[in-house]
Amino acid sequence: MRVPAVRDGETVVIGLARSGSAVSRLLHREGRRVYASDAAATDGVQHAAAELRALGVEAEAGRHDLERIAHAALAVVSPGVPPDAPPLVRARAAGVPVVSEVEIALGALTHTRIVAVTGTNGKSTVTALIAHVLRALGVDAVAAGNIGTALSEIALRPTPPDVAVVELSSFQLHDTPSLNPVVGVLTNLAPDHLDRYASVGDYYADKALLWRHAREGSTWVSNADDAEVQRRLSGVAGRQLRFSLVDHAADAGPVHETGAAGGGAADLWQVMGRARFSTLDVPLAGRHNVANALAAVLAVAAVTPAIPSAHATPSALAKPTAPAGHAEFEARLRAGLRSFPGLPHRLQTVAERDGVLWIDDSKATNVSSALVAINAMTRPSIVLLGGLHKGEPYTALAPALLQHARRVIAYGSAADTIAADLAGVVPLTRLGSSFEEVMAHARAAATPGDAVLLSPACSSFDMFSNYEDRGARFTALAREP
Repeated sequence: MRVPAVRDGETVVIGLARSGSAVSRLLHREGRRVYASDAAATDGVQHAAAELRALGVEAEAGRHDLERIAHAALAVVSPGVPPDAPPLVRARAAGVPVVSEVEIALGALTHTRIVAVTGTNGKSTVTALIAHVLRALGVDAVAAGNIGTALSEIALRPTPPDVAVVELSSFQLHDTPSLNPVVGVLTNLAPDHLDRYASVGDYYADKALLWRHAREGSTWVSNADDAEVQRRLSGVAGRQLRFSLVDHAADAGPVHETGAAGGGAADLWQVMGRARFSTLDVPLAGRHNVANALAAVLAVAAVTPAIPSAHATPSALAKPTAPAGHAEFEARLRAGLRSFPGLPHRLQTVAERDGVLWIDDSKATNVSSALVAINAMTRPSIVLLGGLHKGEPYTALAPALLQHARRVIAYGSAADTIAADLAGVVPLTRLGSSFEEVMAHARAAATPGDAVLLSPACSSFDMFSNYEDRGARFTALAREP
């Protein structure tokens, strides 16, 4: 395994969630001396620490040994640990190099081709969809990274995959200096994480680290409809492929549109002149998911010629000049799109009771993502907004709420800010930190034909362990009689 060049000594792992536990096991397997710790002492963290100790890794829950961290050779940080956390502050003050879990995993996956996906919104869907369509083409591909499966878990497998499609947050990009993907995808850019960045420019600068090693042989897939994306990628070395919902000249975009401006059933989309698919082939709600499909299929078309055929049928990877190969490529690609199940907690209908749809969009942890979800609603909606405030104003939601929402229920630590920003826009109920109370009010407010949409526009960490926990609680309460 290629480990960052540092002095000999102990490697410390900060955070014992999924990625921290996985990278601790990976480092231990490779003979590194590891100390892993987490400030939390929940049952899950205690269990993770106990499992690591059983393997011979020194691990503790409920505290960090800051002096031990200060004398380490290398610190590996989990993505959920904020940059001002005491162990990271102590490590950097002592000159200890800090890298992400992804950096360590990349060192073990030297024969796996990396497709890296980042952006403010849509990156999880695009990551999962790329891997899904590649598998439909016969390629050994996995989705990993910030999507939920740590890349270190993939590196621990006896046989690595041909392709790892890796979702990367801005925090992971900041601490992954060796990243050099065969294809990089930037879905879009909008303000986010302003609770952890001094400015939106700093946030965008970390996203731009996706192409820090750009070279002539690099390939970048980007959103032609996002001016900030195009500004950031201007002049970057490598082949640039662009997807668009409106530009017929884009590498992936419309063939023709026969429906209304919002999209018609007969819409056709082309990708590099190599494949076509219809809007009907995309089983996910919302025009934004057509853009996600264009991004994913463009990345697939870019990466397939570079993949060895050991795990793929020749017809799946045939050049488009061969008519039979082209036809089968397109058929498999469309079948892959149609069979994609979508992601949990992303515009997922979880219940229908008494004529009311309950829709879990817990993964919408910022304003721009919630805006996409609200605009996708086709029923009058009760919208649940709240959680831990991330520094963005909620005023951008006003036009969509006016069009689609009957009521907003604001809750959690951000409730006061949400209520102030959206005062007078639509009827609004401000509640506290009881999610049971939030759901009870939503049930009372909804009438047959409505939808109740959980699209919080906030982090979950004031009331839940993560957005999955929040979505699971929403689902359980929605399904109660």
